[in-house]
Amino acid sequence: MAAATGKAKQCGTGTVVIRKSHHIACLASFHKRATDRGLMMILASSDANSASVAPFGGLEPVFTPNPISVGIPTPGLPIVTDISTSATTNGLTNRLHAEGGKLPAPRVIDGHGQPSHDPAVLFREPKGTILPLGGLDSGHKGYGLSLVVEALTGGLAGFGRADPKQGWGATVFLQILDPAAFGGSDAFLRQMGEVARQCHASRPADPKRPVRLPGEKGLLLAQRQRDEGVSLHPGVLEALAPRAEKLKVKMP
Repeated sequence: MAAATGKAKQCGTGTVVIRKSHHIACLASFHKRATDRGLMMILASSDANSASVAPFGGLEPVFTPNPISVGIPTPGLPIVTDISTSATTNGLTNRLHAEGGKLPAPRVIDGHGQPSHDPAVLFREPKGTILPLGGLDSGHKGYGLSLVVEALTGGLAGFGRADPKQGWGATVFLQILDPAAFGGSDAFLRQMGEVARQCHASRPADPKRPVRLPGEKGLLLAQRQRDEGVSLHPGVLEALAPRAEKLKVKMP
């Protein structure tokens, strides 16, 4: 981010690609570092070492969930999108499978091409796959976005699915844009501030759930947890207990 920001301050944009990366976790967590400086950031990642998402119309997995995220400064809270190009993620399906839970919608297909709410189909032979974003109805859109992420990451990095699997195989695309080099920072904030205002002002379908901007709930939750402590999903702390015991770390 520092390298890309330096380039953006000089040239208006700065782009960095990373090959053979470790897993970079929650993409949305990086953006505030850029938006606090009035910069826009695009971040995407893929992992050629694994495949769990089939192309639209297929049964054999080709992709990982291939997330793409964007951080956009506004006069208020930043807009932070973090979107998997698959209908769900490996992390969620693994957790639900371990818990014996079900997905809220048929976001996976079994090995015979039948849609399912049950993540267990990903672990039974013939193994199923995660569907592209949009599912069976409009998954061609998620499929197209996943291909874009593959080009931005593995394509530009020159390391990906054409290479033998080896160690850490993730690739990352990171781009910083400085609005000052385009229409101007004040103009950018004025435009995005108005877009944000109109979204918030949109009459909600459910009066109890006003329209939010992407990332708004997460940013407010992060602030609350900074003030009150971090609340983990049930089971996470228990899963860490053996590691804490091994490393002689006192559990909270």
